[in-house]
Amino acid sequence: MAKRARRPRAVVLLSGGLDSSTCLAVAASEGFEAHALSVNYGQRHLGELSRARRVARALGAADHRVVRVDLSTFGGSALTDATIAVPKDRPGSAMASGIPVTYVPARNTVLLALALAHAETIAAEDVYLGVNAIDYSGYPDCRPAFIRAFERLARVATKAGVEGRPLRIHAPLIRLPKAGIIRLGTRLGVPYHLTFSCYDPIRDRACGRCDACELRRKGFAEAGVPDPTLYAGRQARRPRARRQPGKAGASGSS
Repeated sequence: MAKRARRPRAVVLLSGGLDSSTCLAVAASEGFEAHALSVNYGQRHLGELSRARRVARALGAADHRVVRVDLSTFGGSALTDATIAVPKDRPGSAMASGIPVTYVPARNTVLLALALAHAETIAAEDVYLGVNAIDYSGYPDCRPAFIRAFERLARVATKAGVEGRPLRIHAPLIRLPKAGIIRLGTRLGVPYHLTFSCYDPIRDRACGRCDACELRRKGFAEAGVPDPTLYAGRQARRPRARRQPGKAGASGSS
């Protein structure tokens, strides 16, 4: 009997949030043996890592590793410094302008470097990450230019690269709106009820008011997919989906 060819391996950065979980499903759908990698970088929303473990199991990842690199040592972000407040109740216009205080200095550079190291050790030539340049356009390390630059770095910074096996970085969600990501993930069977996107959770529930919660809830509403997220309290506002001519706007459920 002919021996079955091994699937190519890919490292997938998995935070436990909506985007990275969808990215894991995309990698699997494209024929890769997915090796999930999560990073405990001192984020205040640390509970997302337990979600990452559950998502990795649900989507059939070959393995799941958690690496600790404490960026809270430096602070400088509302996600790694408890003295900096997470912005709440911001309108879409505010979210679309400037670099928000939730930006973690050099986070994606650090995360991709770790993914690069992991990829070399398991002979993987592909790395997936769920960055998005539409909903998070203010983050400099979520742009196509950053992805291309890191690929060039990987060619000259690794043994695999200089030996002619350059790393490929896949960012399949980079130009999709949140609703498009949710529609894609729904088709691929992403268990969104296991994911968590909140920057400032209240116990085990999403706050419903930070940028991540606002974008997530708006995305489900515009995609016409029920939102399985548990939001804290009644203070959480439900953003309304944009209406299209001749159609009633959809709304998600909390």
